[in-house]
Amino acid sequence: MSGSLNITAATVDPALLDLPWSLPLETWPDDTIAALPKGISRHVVRFVNLSGYVVAIKETSAELAKREYEMLRTLQRLDIPCVDPVAVITNRTSAKGEPLESVLVTRHLRFSLPYRALYSQSLRPETATRLVDALAVLLVRLHIIGFFWGDVSLSNTLFLRDAGAFAAYLVDAETGQLYDGLSNGQRENDLEIARINIAGELLDLQAGGRLEEDIDAVEISNRIVAQYRTLWKELTAPEEFAQSERWRINQRVERLNNLGFDIEELAIKTDETGTQVRIQPKVVDAGHHSRRLLRLTGLDAQENQARRLLNDLDSYRAAFDKQSMDEEVVAHEWAARVFEPVIRAIPKELKGKLEPAEIFHQLLDHRWYLSQNEGRDIPLAEAVSSYVDTVLRHRRDEATIIDPPTGVFTAPISILDPGAEEDWRSKV
Repeated sequence: MSGSLNITAATVDPALLDLPWSLPLETWPDDTIAALPKGISRHVVRFVNLSGYVVAIKETSAELAKREYEMLRTLQRLDIPCVDPVAVITNRTSAKGEPLESVLVTRHLRFSLPYRALYSQSLRPETATRLVDALAVLLVRLHIIGFFWGDVSLSNTLFLRDAGAFAAYLVDAETGQLYDGLSNGQRENDLEIARINIAGELLDLQAGGRLEEDIDAVEISNRIVAQYRTLWKELTAPEEFAQSERWRINQRVERLNNLGFDIEELAIKTDETGTQVRIQPKVVDAGHHSRRLLRLTGLDAQENQARRLLNDLDSYRAAFDKQSMDEEVVAHEWAARVFEPVIRAIPKELKGKLEPAEIFHQLLDHRWYLSQNEGRDIPLAEAVSSYVDTVLRHRRDEATIIDPPTGVFTAPISILDPGAEEDWRSKV
């Protein structure tokens, strides 16, 4: 390794120095490479094991690497879902002293997958639709803070499962620009880029036999425009109503909360006669349910996952008649008696399959279907055993590698506290 190597990072991991920086990235030895699925990229990108976690390394110019590193750090400070920038490495040279491209190092987002790897055989139409919906939400969040992406696509996004839907994370900020605010023309430009790129990506899947031939890729790509405009209007459009209908203020706030957004400021004005009221959200932030779950239980989950867990918490309060008790006390009790025992019951070798919150969400679905099929209330312990053996064991590992080894799990599971032997959901 050349002594002139420069590393720019907020916190430098010494293990970075041990990587073969004197080699072009595409020739790095297999023992340094992590077996992870990749999206399409104009640059050489490799996943590498580093100090117990995985990083993505992208070769590019020094200027672009530094710019993207700073942009990702800025987006993180603005609470935008994006990958974590680790370092920029410049002044790379080969063993013969020949210059090599600089690199941007980002931390791999655990449990995330590029759109091409979500299904090993074919991308189902409902899955393609959910991916586009997730990307529309991300694009709205970016535009609200004044970020023009310039290269919106499924390839530049990673997706995390989120209770039957997906949460989208920005991966590539190379073309992005941050402004005080975006014009309608800039927003429409990003939308048109998204529509064209998504259509091309889906048609590419279709040509490769990974998307059913009768699916209209253009129609699916057009969905991002409709979804974006619906959400943008709900979040930013002013609303007028008679002063006697002031209840509509709370209704608007509730609608935004149901979409997963919080209002930091709400502008309310009346006309000169005092008979008409005009309201408009000023600052809108996503993550309403995630923040509430984190505040109550300390659990960090995606938005839809958090909504599902909070619903289960509310059912727990009703089942044990704890509505009058302090919400945080009951939440910690639910986490200790229900959520945490379920997660502990998952065999160690299967814990990398999905995030804990996604496992819990899928378990609730699985238990409901078992109850419907058998016409009886299924105890939670029985549902966990069934879910592990018939569902989770056969899933692809989404934490780190594809097709991990699986073990044998036969022991019965006892998950509830001794003092809560009766399955509480039988009361609901």
